[in-house]
Amino acid sequence: MRTALAIDLGGTETRAGLVGADGQVLVEARSPTNAAGGPDAVIGELVRLVEIIREARPDARSVGLGVGAPGPLDSNAGIAIAPPTLAGWHDVPLAARLRERLGVEVQLENDANVAALGEWRFGAGVGTQSMVFATISTGIGGGIIADGRLLHGRRGLAGEIGHMTIAEGTERCACGALGCWEALASGTALGREGERLAASGGSPMLRAMAGTGPVTARHVGEAARAGDAGALALLEQEARWLGVGIVNLLHLYSPEVVVLGGGVSQLLDLLRPEMERTVRLRAMSAYRDIPIVSAKLGGHAGLVGAASLVL
Repeated sequence: MRTALAIDLGGTETRAGLVGADGQVLVEARSPTNAAGGPDAVIGELVRLVEIIREARPDARSVGLGVGAPGPLDSNAGIAIAPPTLAGWHDVPLAARLRERLGVEVQLENDANVAALGEWRFGAGVGTQSMVFATISTGIGGGIIADGRLLHGRRGLAGEIGHMTIAEGTERCACGALGCWEALASGTALGREGERLAASGGSPMLRAMAGTGPVTARHVGEAARAGDAGALALLEQEARWLGVGIVNLLHLYSPEVVVLGGGVSQLLDLLRPEMERTVRLRAMSAYRDIPIVSAKLGGHAGLVGAASLVL
């Protein structure tokens, strides 16, 4: 069986795996990401995880190593430019350093792009030629499949969909701008609004769930499923913001399907009515029938997509 080594480098956790040509993850290893430790520490950990995979399957003959990493990065040059989630990373030649340490061909790609590739080739986008993938979690990232190819743009920087400006003079985004989709519709944004609601006394249930810690999107979802009126109102607001962003993506890329992943997508059953109503109200008629579906690969999308870079 043809296999590929894969790395999914996240700001919190890093995964490595061996993936078959059918998209199945055969072996997996993971560890916390030393995001504050600098490039040497993180690269050393990546090498260690790959060696664990190799030891687990010494019979495997891999065609190469695919790496999904936080952007911005230059996929053609294999350089991590300045990922905000990794301290001290500035123009790090990640692909070259891994190639030197591991002795395999390495392909580097933005983490949201590799998740999009995974869903396109083995998940919710199978059989399409044009697809938009959006991951709604701590932030909002995405990948665009256009006419059967991953859309890269200049230096591979296309697809930063979380930084579409969808409102003026509102919440400030981590990128420094005001009114980004990420600042209004991410899991972080949902948790922020939940904290404000709990602090105002508007939802004793949320306050009780969070205890002395901050309210998170998970708390909002749990409270909404328990019937809390304040949490349900926050999800309705979240759904509207998601719908506004999705309308922009429909008009820009005219995909056959929009695939939603990330932690917030686990609430899609609650979000769908208001989100789809917003799309119907705002999208031009030719775009209103495009399905919005959940990602199928779950936590394996990053590994499967990274392996797809070299399979």
